[in-house]
Amino acid sequence: MLQMMIAGVLLLGTHLGVSSSGLRGRLVAALGEKGYLGLYSLVSLATLGYLIWLYGEQPRYDYVWSPRPALYIAAQVIMPFAFLLALGGFLVKNPTNVGMEGLLRDAQDPDFARGVTRITRHPFQWGVVLWAIAHLVANGDTVSVIFFGTFLLLSGLGTVLIDRKKAARLGGGWQAYAARTSNLPFLAIAQGRNRLVLSELWQPLLLALVVYALVVWGHQWVSGVRII
Repeated sequence: MLQMMIAGVLLLGTHLGVSSSGLRGRLVAALGEKGYLGLYSLVSLATLGYLIWLYGEQPRYDYVWSPRPALYIAAQVIMPFAFLLALGGFLVKNPTNVGMEGLLRDAQDPDFARGVTRITRHPFQWGVVLWAIAHLVANGDTVSVIFFGTFLLLSGLGTVLIDRKKAARLGGGWQAYAARTSNLPFLAIAQGRNRLVLSELWQPLLLALVVYALVVWGHQWVSGVRII
């Protein structure tokens, strides 16, 4: 259990603590932007791989809550929405992605945010949040709470820190984009700052359903747990 906690802290520290602190600037000054990104990627992959490996090795004896059929159903309902956001985020232009800040030159266009970015400007991160919530709900053992809770914190806090960094570095273009979008899903739509365009969602929805069906089919070979 202690190992899982340490691995979770390492993942959070290397992803959030480094990239969102003054240490990033010092590393960029010493290594250059590409050198920093290379080192950051290697460390991130190492800590992520270690946490995933450790999760597969830990026995599941202690439970925070007991798994029940209703909780499995809830997880199955959540997962298609997780895939819709996570996969849909790769089908649209999004200046929150690394290296895509130049897209903000078009941010004054009212329809610059399209597809799932109308729902949230951080679709991949919120997809991970929903994935983590679904698996937390369905499992309930302490090891899973630590594992999926780590990803919940990583992506949830990550959206806030990304916004903070982009606002500080990108100025007016970012402000225009942020004014038409929201971090919290559907908030900009609810406030009238954007609108839901269903015709822009059929491709990500179709992709999400296909991938979800494949995941359901292959889940037992990946995790050893059959979900249907």
